[in-house]
Amino acid sequence: MNSKIKSIHARQIVDCKCRPMVEVDVVTEDGYLGRGCAPTGSSVGMSESYVLRDNNPDEYHGLSVHKAVDNVNNLIAPALCGMDVTRQKEIDQIMIDLDGTPEKKSLGGNAIYSTSIAVFRAAAEASRQTLYQYIAGDTIQTVPVPSFNVINGGHYADLTQPFNEFIIMPYGASDIYEAVEMGINTFQELEKVIERYLGHKPVVAPSYGYASPSADPEVNLNLISEAVEKCGYTGKIGFAFDCASSEMYDRKNNTYLLKGERVTAETLIDYVTMLTQKFHFVFIEDLLDEEDWESYPKAHKEITRTNIIGDDFIVTNLDRLKRAYELNALDGFILKPNQVGTITEAMNAYNFAKEHGLLAIPSGRAGGVIGDVVMDFAVGLQVGFIKNGAPRSGERIDKLNFLMRACDLNPGCQLADISSLLKF
Repeated sequence: MNSKIKSIHARQIVDCKCRPMVEVDVVTEDGYLGRGCAPTGSSVGMSESYVLRDNNPDEYHGLSVHKAVDNVNNLIAPALCGMDVTRQKEIDQIMIDLDGTPEKKSLGGNAIYSTSIAVFRAAAEASRQTLYQYIAGDTIQTVPVPSFNVINGGHYADLTQPFNEFIIMPYGASDIYEAVEMGINTFQELEKVIERYLGHKPVVAPSYGYASPSADPEVNLNLISEAVEKCGYTGKIGFAFDCASSEMYDRKNNTYLLKGERVTAETLIDYVTMLTQKFHFVFIEDLLDEEDWESYPKAHKEITRTNIIGDDFIVTNLDRLKRAYELNALDGFILKPNQVGTITEAMNAYNFAKEHGLLAIPSGRAGGVIGDVVMDFAVGLQVGFIKNGAPRSGERIDKLNFLMRACDLNPGCQLADISSLLKF
């Protein structure tokens, strides 16, 4: 077997929101192909790996990525060709050094990450394994419990819902097939419940859940609870929030938006504490601004009936994760490899979390793709649960099918038991 890189080629494609993205093909000398592309998010942390775009208003409203593509073809490819694809750490470090900036602004985090994925996939192909088997290095015993983004916050014509995602998680499902069905059934029933509440059909939000029918988070939770009850799933489905509070944080006044009013971090923490006492929450993500290092430890101490998780707060960055751990600021983080920019750096964050008893929750991005590498991480790392998005649109359905397929192809594989991770 000759696993040395023969060629690297990048091109521009589009994500599920029709935004340009970088796709990279890595071909080995013995003919194995690895392909990778870097998705982008709607809620983006300030410390994320930099997405290099052309800023040409005449093409995709400035979002084209030809510069990043050229950087792969003209700078990264010559530096990596001839290297063995199994040397992931060394390859990733060469790209990091070649870029030379903390946020990968020179070559573009999208150029580097797409290449990193492609190398990773080529190595799995060369070993004649699926990528998740290559990651696991052992038998696949479980697939994670999926979660479903059913109501989306944001700015709408007549209201602003500050919490970004209202999520359901079928923790009480007997297997992955039932878990998927429970999520889909509840999502479809919720449409009817919201229609009765509003007097008209709900609008589909940008992230494919239903646009928030109310500025009051508790109203939304009650509507979801009604849908859960009508489906007969009470006691089997829990809730989660992605607050994405950095999006609506006022840094001048240090205030958060809640039900149309500006409130302090303490008020927000008290309110969410109340919600966790009324409803069964599996986790709450990005409750506070990504730089509110003072308030996160307070929230973690006071909110005891759920897991406090960082996304924009951590951005899959090992240094930020270590700092949060030392401050006792959270229970885990959202694992999004593109946030940090290489497979190696993402794995470093995951390994730290595992060693220190923290949760790592793989998640796709709003600008998703079919065949997202995070699904291979989710199955290969044998995590308890993941974020799948709304059960609508091809790339999100693909993630659900991936879990069912992986379970079927690995004899004895079962749905992960997350009862020990629940705090309610």
